[in-house]
This record gives sequence, C-alpha cells and structure tokens, in this order.
Amino acid sequence: MYPDRVVANIRAFERIFTSAGVTGAIFYGKKANKAACVVRACAEAGCGVDVSSADELRAAKAGGIRGRDLMVTGPAKSDVLLQMATRDEALIAVDDLDELARSSTIGGPSRVLLRVLPPRSNSRFGMTEDELDLALRLTDTDSIRLHGFSFHLAGYEVNPRADLALSLIERCHEARRLGHPMTTISIGGGFGVDYVPSRAWETFLRGVNPRWFHGDRAPHPESYYPYHCPIPGPAMLAAILERSNLADRLRRSGIKLAIEPGRALLDQAGSSVFGIQGIKTRLAHGLPYHILTVNGTSLSLSEQWFDSEYLPDPVLWPQRPGNTTPTCVGGSSCLEDDMLSWRRIPLPRSATTEDLLIYPNTAGYQMDSNESSFHGLPLPPKVVLRSSPDGRQFDWNLDTDGFPI
Repeated sequence: MYPDRVVANIRAFERIFTSAGVTGAIFYGKKANKAACVVRACAEAGCGVDVSSADELRAAKAGGIRGRDLMVTGPAKSDVLLQMATRDEALIAVDDLDELARSSTIGGPSRVLLRVLPPRSNSRFGMTEDELDLALRLTDTDSIRLHGFSFHLAGYEVNPRADLALSLIERCHEARRLGHPMTTISIGGGFGVDYVPSRAWETFLRGVNPRWFHGDRAPHPESYYPYHCPIPGPAMLAAILERSNLADRLRRSGIKLAIEPGRALLDQAGSSVFGIQGIKTRLAHGLPYHILTVNGTSLSLSEQWFDSEYLPDPVLWPQRPGNTTPTCVGGSSCLEDDMLSWRRIPLPRSATTEDLLIYPNTAGYQMDSNESSFHGLPLPPKVVLRSSPDGRQFDWNLDTDGFPI
C-alpha cells in the first residue's frame, strides 16, 4: 500500500472543485479497501470517509476522521449505527421512510440526506418520488435536519449523474420552502479508473475467446470492468460539472456537491504480491502452457468472484530474459475454481518457485473485498510504503485491517 498516492488522488479531485468554483466534499468509500493507512491518509488530507457499519465507523474515527467528516450509507441501518452516527454528527444517507422514522427517535437532531431511487431504476435502494414527498412534508425539523439528497448510479456514465443532480437542485429549492436546510447533493461514486491503454483494451475485446482461458472458461463479455476508461476519476468529475452548466447551478443555489469515490482514490495506491509455490505444464488445443500455484487464493483478487477476470497482466519478478510462456494462476486452496487468472497470460519467461508474481493496481476492491482465512490460511499482511520528501527512499511498516501494528 502506498498512501501518498491516495493523498495525490484526493488533491486531484479537489483541484477540479476549485477550478469549477464549486464547494465540494469528498468521502472515501471505505468498503473499497480495509487498510488503516488509507483512512489515515484521508484524515491527513482533510477528506471524509463513507462507512456502512459500526465497525467501519469506529475504524474511521480511530484513523483520525472527525464525526462531521463521516457519511453513513447502506440500507436499513441498525439502531446502534444510527445512534453512533447521530452522536458523532455524521451525515446519514437515509434509505427509506422507516429508517427516517427511527432516526427521529434517536435524540438528535440527526443530519440526514434522503437517498433517491434513480429514474427507471429497479434498484432495491432509495426512495420513490412519492416517498420523498412524504419525507419532506412529515419530517420533524427539531429531530431531523434534512441536508439534501444522495444517489448512486450503476456504470460510469457522465450524463445520467449530471442530469439527476440538476433535477435534485430543484428538489432542494422546494424543500427549503418547507424549512429544511438542503445544502448538499451527493452523486455517490462510480468514478472510473483507467487500468490499461485504449489500444490494449480494444485489442483484447476484438480477440477474446474461450481458447485463451484454462478449461476454455471465458467470462461473459458484459461481465468485465471497463478496464480502459477514457474519462477517469477527476476528469469525470470535471465533465459532470460542465454538463448543462451544473457547476453554475450549484454555485447560484448555494449547494455543495458531495462525491463518494472508492476505487478512484485508490488508483495506483497498492499492488498484490504472491510467491510461487508450484508449477505444472498442461496442454490445450495441442499447445503447452503453465499453471502456477501461488501462496494465496483468489479471495485476494476479487474480480474472479464476480464471474470476471482481472485484466492488467501480473508482473513476474525479477525481470530476466526468456521465452514468452502462456501461464494461468491458481490459488493454494483445494477448490477447483480457486483461480486468480483463468486467462493464459503471456509471461515474458517461465516462472520459478523463487519468483514473485505482482498484480498491479489492486488496492481498489481487489485485494481484500472478499478476504477469508479459508483452510486456516493467514490473511495477507499489508506493507505500507512512505516515500521521503525527495522521493528517493521508502520507509515501511505493517498495517492491519482497521488498526496499525
């Protein structure tokens, strides 16, 4: 883990808000990575954190995040979580009317955003137009302070996010006439990461077929993350703010735009390193290839558990000359499906058991979203790197999930 990169990514989003003249708030989506060093980096940078459980909230505060810099999301929150959030003056994204009613009994006032069900969506999250109307009319302003709206959209498109934010500005004006503060609209996350160049992504999509994969087991074409993102991260925020003069509308309305990026704040902030425990040769379609067994499992590369494949090629270390060797990568459990890479990756040489295999840019959702001590295997430790001011040296320490060693 390289938390200095997290800070750099936060600063890149902040520059977009500043150049657009918009008041912004950034809440790191903590579910994207459990490392304590990321939360500490957010605290150092003055960035908020988005949490969805009592334990995540405690870990965020232990890392230095102030209560008012927390966003509490997720459906049907427990009374304990609502009490903690209200006590700490966190911003609570309320998902339904029942949760809103329970929040009003906490002894607040609670700081609340109403989560909106996007138009033409079949999501299980958020409130319908009628439910929003009821919430605005019936909310007791002494126990609940409605600070605005939030939403989350699937995919990585600019226009739907900007268009829904624009419509919610009008909703904020209506709610203000009912006595609610309505200072914030959160457009959630979904800021893409550009993992591979466009040419590599296009070449892959044109050529991919089952013969590239162990057991001819290719993921469905629609299951892949869009590994080339032409408008990633901060550039996507800039495009959203430019759409239909959204930035100007926010400024004139005195509304803050909140975002909840996870993957985008972790871009280039971590990699997963595996030792190689075993190597065997197999044939497919009359051609040989290697299957490596590494000292971990596919639970440390979460894309496999979404019926997909992590496409940035791993790096074989150390780098030495050799012949290109098609190679798949399996985990060390007894499960047939425990494969980190079903794809036969063209490694630049044959691997040995003295080598390391490094999967790049895995901090966002890959390295620990599905971690488990299956078979009693230890959870992989996280090594935290910090660079010196001149960038020529690194200090390191170990980090556990939530608290440093």
